[in-house]
Amino acid sequence: MANKPNEMNMGQHVIEIRKRLMWSAGFIFLTTVLAFVFHTQILTLLMEPAQGFANVPAGKPVYLDLTEFIGIAMKASLTVGIAASLPFVLFQFVLFLAPGLKPNERRYLYVLLPVSLIVFVIGAAFGYRIIFPPAVHFLLNFGSEIATPMPRIGSYVNLMLSLLFWMGIVFETPVVLFFLARIGIVSPEWLARRRKYAVVIAFVLGALITPTFDPINQTLVAVPIIILFELGIWLSKLGRSLRNRASESSDIL
Repeated sequence: MANKPNEMNMGQHVIEIRKRLMWSAGFIFLTTVLAFVFHTQILTLLMEPAQGFANVPAGKPVYLDLTEFIGIAMKASLTVGIAASLPFVLFQFVLFLAPGLKPNERRYLYVLLPVSLIVFVIGAAFGYRIIFPPAVHFLLNFGSEIATPMPRIGSYVNLMLSLLFWMGIVFETPVVLFFLARIGIVSPEWLARRRKYAVVIAFVLGALITPTFDPINQTLVAVPIIILFELGIWLSKLGRSLRNRASESSDIL
């Protein structure tokens, strides 16, 4: 039987996804090269939370291997390049999925993607401005009367990039819960009954995400996660309401 006009066979799907992947890879390469041109400014920005601490020799981290600095500069450039190209990559993903989605599903996808990007940036900014400075201060002062801290730029940047990434992911919690409730996988009641588990998980994540072992920095991460989970419960109510409204509309039609 012949394919419908909007349908694609397996070969066409493979060609389409290969095209989207090639465009995405090319764009990531260009943004990474551009980021490497400005690697000095990027690394300087990442160093800012550690500026002004007397325990850091000359106010700068050190590197001990000849290739360590260029390696971490390339890693930071790649990370920034991927982050900068994320809107384009997600847009390619949407273009690939759009032909197989219903109009209302496409509408939600178009809305949620930019929202998720904005929320990720907010989470990364929260980690950069709120979480990392006190964590660096604690690590530099803990035991400084016994040994002189000389942080390596490789470990510092890796720690910073890991924190920014995971804080961005954590801030996606309300968006994910809204989407899951919208498609009927979870309900607000189900989420509310698991509130106590969410609190425990929040503190576990706080211990895993923060680079320190003190309860203050862990609480700085855990409390926003708990608040985001509560916000997710309220958004899941909205998602279920929209799902029920769409179901009623389809029944009428």
